[in-house]
Amino acid sequence: MAETSNRGPLTERNRLIKENRVGDYTSPNLALGMAPVEFRAGTSRWAWKAQPAVALNPFGTMQGGYLAVFIDELLSTAIASVLDDGEWAMTAEFKINFLRALTPTSLTGTARVLRRSRTLAFLEAQVETEDGQIAVTASSTWAVIKR
Repeated sequence: MAETSNRGPLTERNRLIKENRVGDYTSPNLALGMAPVEFRAGTSRWAWKAQPAVALNPFGTMQGGYLAVFIDELLSTAIASVLDDGEWAMTAEFKINFLRALTPTSLTGTARVLRRSRTLAFLEAQVETEDGQIAVTASSTWAVIKR
């Protein structure tokens, strides 16, 4: 138990991701219906089965900002899975491509770390509709910092 008390909350969060403890993962965005499905070394998979009305624009399609939040959850949990104790990461750059307009539907998302160096990590993500169509892609660069 003493080992746990010496680690900070960020280290504990990264550890639960490394251990694929999706049921213990917390985030304010879970209230939007987003949910982690699986964490693995360098990857994460999430589902967003139903989007709330607040995530839609006046035309009834998903607002890009809410999709960006979903992708940020994907990316942040993928990078967390490859961080060592005492390391943390923050987004340095984020590019998103909206390939099609989305009406409310069941979505799945995956992210993976493409390359990790001592100070940078490069990631990609994609979101698919329930019928397997790729709807959104993203790439991101993360700065890795040692405490």
